[in-house]
Amino acid sequence: MNRTMPVLFAALLLGAIPVSAADRAAGETKVKEVCQACHGLDGNSPTPDYPKLGGQRQDYIAKALRDYKSGARKNAIMAGFAGTLSANDIENLAAYYAAQPPVLVVRH
Repeated sequence: MNRTMPVLFAALLLGAIPVSAADRAAGETKVKEVCQACHGLDGNSPTPDYPKLGGQRQDYIAKALRDYKSGARKNAIMAGFAGTLSANDIENLAAYYAAQPPVLVVRH
């Protein structure tokens, strides 16, 4: 029984670590082609009209893009851009922006 505990613990630990096949470099390339104009290269657009994506959760960004693509989330501009993205593009973009440092904004 004492021998199985470390094996069980390791299995639980490895199962708890999310494995992502996303390619951040490919995400950066797509950002430069599609997203940078509004959201900025690092996802921290200086324009208040565009959401800041840098440091957001990867799963949140991916879901938002899938929802724009499917029409479940409504925004004519984003629907047009997301509609051109493949499933891999979405995962790569989400991984790239999630890895960027967030910029905190203090409103007075």
